[in-house]
Amino acid sequence: MPLRQPSLYSTFGVGPLLGTSSSNPAATRVELIDGGSRLEEWKEPDDGSKSVYGSEISKEDAEITTALLDNDGGPLGEPEVKRRFWFMGGSGKEKEQDSDAIATQPSVFDDPDLAGQYQPQPDWENIHRFDPSARWTWREERAIVRKIDFKIMLWTCLMFCALEMDRANIRQAVTDNLLPELGLDTNDYNLGNSLFALSFLLAEVPSQLVSKYLGCDRWIPLQMVLWSVVAASQFTLSSKFGFLASRVLLGALQGGFIPTVVLYLSYFYKAQELTIRLGFFWTAMVFADIFAALSAFGLLHMRGVGGLSGWRWLFLVEGLITLGFGLMSFVLMPAGPTQTASYWRGEKGWFTPREEIIIVNRVIRDDPSKGTMHNREPLSFKLLFKSLCDFDLWPLYLIGILNHIPFATPNIYLTLSLKGMGFTTFQTNLLVIPSQMLHVMNMIILTYLSEIMNEKSLVAMLPQFWAVPFLIWLRFVDTSGVSKWTVWLVMTVFLGNPYAHPIQVGWVSRNSNAVRSRAVGSAMYNMCVQGGSIIASNIYRADDAPQYHRGNTVLLTLVIVNIIVYLSTRAYYTWRNKTRERIWDVMSESEREKYLQENWDAGNKRLDFRFAS
Repeated sequence: MPLRQPSLYSTFGVGPLLGTSSSNPAATRVELIDGGSRLEEWKEPDDGSKSVYGSEISKEDAEITTALLDNDGGPLGEPEVKRRFWFMGGSGKEKEQDSDAIATQPSVFDDPDLAGQYQPQPDWENIHRFDPSARWTWREERAIVRKIDFKIMLWTCLMFCALEMDRANIRQAVTDNLLPELGLDTNDYNLGNSLFALSFLLAEVPSQLVSKYLGCDRWIPLQMVLWSVVAASQFTLSSKFGFLASRVLLGALQGGFIPTVVLYLSYFYKAQELTIRLGFFWTAMVFADIFAALSAFGLLHMRGVGGLSGWRWLFLVEGLITLGFGLMSFVLMPAGPTQTASYWRGEKGWFTPREEIIIVNRVIRDDPSKGTMHNREPLSFKLLFKSLCDFDLWPLYLIGILNHIPFATPNIYLTLSLKGMGFTTFQTNLLVIPSQMLHVMNMIILTYLSEIMNEKSLVAMLPQFWAVPFLIWLRFVDTSGVSKWTVWLVMTVFLGNPYAHPIQVGWVSRNSNAVRSRAVGSAMYNMCVQGGSIIASNIYRADDAPQYHRGNTVLLTLVIVNIIVYLSTRAYYTWRNKTRERIWDVMSESEREKYLQENWDAGNKRLDFRFAS
């Protein structure tokens, strides 16, 4: 669709008063008359209206932009120096930065010639808090980001823990003789993992379509409740068919959870903030693996209780825990920053009107495309098809397929390998914890390194070099003649690799530059990751056991391929940016304005957009 033309009301505006509530906004209407202004207070009409998506909006909200786009709100702030987290102390220049200085960063809304082209759509759920003239301090911004971290980010991490616990506890279950008790072999285990990944993959885009229709705050809790029932029902498994069917159902119901959460978090965070928080998000996954190992140590000791195997109690108890998380998520997930008021969260919601203004405007100033879709606006099939055909994201999809296979294959078999080397069931489940702890630390370091260097491809490529010496060792050393503790140490350091996934998810979000493309792109990227999981599940085969020389040769080859893919992706985005710069730089100011007003380019196809590389 073309960019919106300047509105008839581009000389009008509605800016919220700080003392109003989000459900009954009062505001100041400003009408320019011969260079002057007249202020009128208006209130929500008695017969208030709703948008087609169900949000409470006023009649004024539906008709005109709710801020004076060409109103000068005063000086803008300088970028924050090196500070990445609200809890980090400063040093040097950081310490000299005044916490009460203006934090509002420059954006297209500060240019009267551009502002009208980027104004949010009238039924955007946050329209009553949109105010380009709003200014706030670093002290206020840090406080509100800290509040979002505790109110929003912390709970999404806990939900991810529940997801990981239910999809990965199969690794603990197999150490308690699940396979022989169900009459399965290693290839059946591979098939189950492949079917799980395939159903997870196929559910990604449909799940995103449902989440855009229902809203992330409704779909995610519903997903959790549904998959928890399947997870707990594995308590009753008795055959190969039941095992495979449960893996398919579990994957189908969990698919789409991750990209939906990423989309949800984008409502609250700026792009740069989102990347590092995705690092914490995947840290939660690793902590879930550690918790799963510790809980398995206890739950598998229940073997014999009620005459049942320990793995049955493992599935039942952890499935019921997820059910509790799912039910609580209906209460603890607001639809958006201006939609936190409810019976459970309080009549006034979590954020004050002033805080809502800061959240909304800091996010949309960072990425104006976030105002182009309501958070319950469904994606049409036309928009879906357009997003799927976004070839500029395809290099990232290829990275999603290939990048983690060299680590995923050995990780899938870690518990079985340790058990086969003579470690007991309980030793095996405890011995996986050190690699997970190292994995957490290295992932955070890698993600933070990407941020401070403002670099995606080269930093995300580093784990491939990490893998090389370990895969060479596994390929050419006869591990049967080596101490089992030596093998465990090598595998622990190998699987403690830095994980580039948070960087790459943020990379897809950043290079999408549109809500519809961001929703579909995140799902497509995660589909590719699951496709990689299917490949990873089938590289180690029974006829290659126990040394897996052929499999490790394949993994070593893939590392080389991955390095080439990362470098090629960087070169592609650099070329695309330079091509656009050549066109954009020779355009006059009037030509640029005409392009923004009349051109049909949107999202990451705009000439003024630059890809992160």
